[in-house]
Amino acid sequence: MHLNKNMSHYDTAAKDRIPLGEKAAYGTGTLVLNLLPAALGIFAFFLITAFGVDPILAGLLGGLPRLFDAITDPIMGFITDNTKSRWGRRRPYIVVGAILSGTCFALLWQLDPANSQNYTFWYILLFSMAFTIGNTMFATPFVGLGYEMTSDYKERTRLMATSQFMGQIAWMIVPWFWVMIADPDLFDSQAQGVRHLAIYVSGACIVLGIVPGLFCKGIDSSHIDNRAEISFRTLSSNVMGIFRSIGQAFKNAAFVRLCGATFFVFNGFQLVASFSYFIIVFHMFDGDYGATGSWPAWFSTVSAFVTAFLVIPIVSWMANKWGKRKAFIISTVLSIFGYALKWYGFNPENPWLMFMPIPLMSFGIGGLFTLMLSMTADVCDLDELNNGMPRKEGTFAAIYWLMVKLGQALALILSGVVLKLVGFDAGVATQSVETMTNLRIADIIIPASTAALAILMMWNYDITEEKAHQIKEKLIERRGDI
Repeated sequence: MHLNKNMSHYDTAAKDRIPLGEKAAYGTGTLVLNLLPAALGIFAFFLITAFGVDPILAGLLGGLPRLFDAITDPIMGFITDNTKSRWGRRRPYIVVGAILSGTCFALLWQLDPANSQNYTFWYILLFSMAFTIGNTMFATPFVGLGYEMTSDYKERTRLMATSQFMGQIAWMIVPWFWVMIADPDLFDSQAQGVRHLAIYVSGACIVLGIVPGLFCKGIDSSHIDNRAEISFRTLSSNVMGIFRSIGQAFKNAAFVRLCGATFFVFNGFQLVASFSYFIIVFHMFDGDYGATGSWPAWFSTVSAFVTAFLVIPIVSWMANKWGKRKAFIISTVLSIFGYALKWYGFNPENPWLMFMPIPLMSFGIGGLFTLMLSMTADVCDLDELNNGMPRKEGTFAAIYWLMVKLGQALALILSGVVLKLVGFDAGVATQSVETMTNLRIADIIIPASTAALAILMMWNYDITEEKAHQIKEKLIERRGDI
C-alpha cells in the first residue's frame, strides 16, 4: 500500500479533542515520572556522604536495579497490552503502581548511618528492586495510556506539550533538595534530610500518580481483539509473545529512528549534566563552595522554567504548523547553538551570563520528549496497520523508555571517564586552567555532536500529518473507530 507523504493540514475533530482538565490529569503523571528518578539521583549521592556506603557498592546499587528494569519493562508492556478488565488495560496498573512505587521509595531511604555497610547494601538493593517493580507497573501503562488518549495527529502533540509542561515542575523543585539537605537550620544531619524528604516525595507521588489512573480515558478496550491470555498456564506462550512484540517493534523503521534519536540527544545531555555544576564551582568561583552558593540550583531551576513556559509552547506550535519531524530538527539545531553559547555564558566576571544559553539550549530536551512521545503514538497506529491487534502502546512505551534508561546508565558511566580524561581531581580545591578548559570544551562538543547525530537519524522519518491521517482512516475502515 502506498501512502502519500505530502504535507496537508486537518482540523482536529471535536471527538478527538482531550479536555484541558484531562490533559492536566495526565500531566500529573508526567510530574511523578520526572520527580521520582530526579529525587532518586540526588538521594543516591548521599549514600556515600551521609550513610557511609563504599563508592563501588554505591555504583552497584545504582546499576543493578537498571539491569532489572531492562527485564521488567517489556514484561509489563506485554501484560498491559493484553489485559482485560472493566477499568481498561492501563488504569488499574497506574493506580496500584503509583501506590507501590511511592511507598517503596519512602521505605528505601529510611536508613540509619549507624547500620553496618553490609546491612545498608542489602536493604537498599531489596527495596530498590521493589521500587523498580512498582515504578515499572506505573510508568509503562502510564506512557502507553498517553499514546492512546487521542487518535489525532495534532492533539497528540498538544497532550504531550501539556504533560511535559507539568513535568518540568519536578526539575524546578528537585535541584533545591541539595540546598535543603545540607541546611543545618532545616535538618540536624544529611541523613535526616534524606529520610524526611523521601517521605514528602513519596506522599506527593502517590497522590499525583493515581490521578491519571482515575481521570484519564484510553481506548475502549472491549474493541481490542487477539489479546493473549495472561496466566501461569500460558507462561511459555506469553514469553514468546513478548519477544514477538519486541521483534515487531524493532522492524518498525520509524520507531527505530525515534529510539535512536532519543538515545543520542538524551545520552549527550545526561553525559554532561553534572559538568555545569563543576564548571560553575571550579571555573567561575575557583573552587569556593561558599561563593558558589545556590547558583547551580538556580541554573537548573531557570532551565526547567524556560523549558516549560517558553520552549514547549513554541515546539508544540511548530509541530502543528510545519510537522513533527521539522519541529524536531529545528529544535535540535537551536539546542546546538545553545550549547556553543555556554563557552561565553560561563563567565567568572559576570555569573549572570550563565543564564544566556538556556533559552536555546533548552530546545534540546524540551523538544525531544514533547515530540518523540507524540510521534510514538503515531507509530503505534502504523504498527496496528501492519501487524493487527492487539494494539501495543505498552510494548512501545516499554522499549522507548528502556532506550532512555540505557542512555542514562551509559551517560553516568561515560561522564566519569570524561572527567578522568580531562584531568579533573575531586580531591583538590582548585583545578588547573587546562583541566577546566578541556572540561568546558567537552561540555559543548559532546551534546552538540550527539544532537547532530540525532538530526541525521530523523532526517528521513516519514510519518507526516498526511500519512498519519491516511493510516487512521485505514484503521477505522478495518475495525471501526475505537
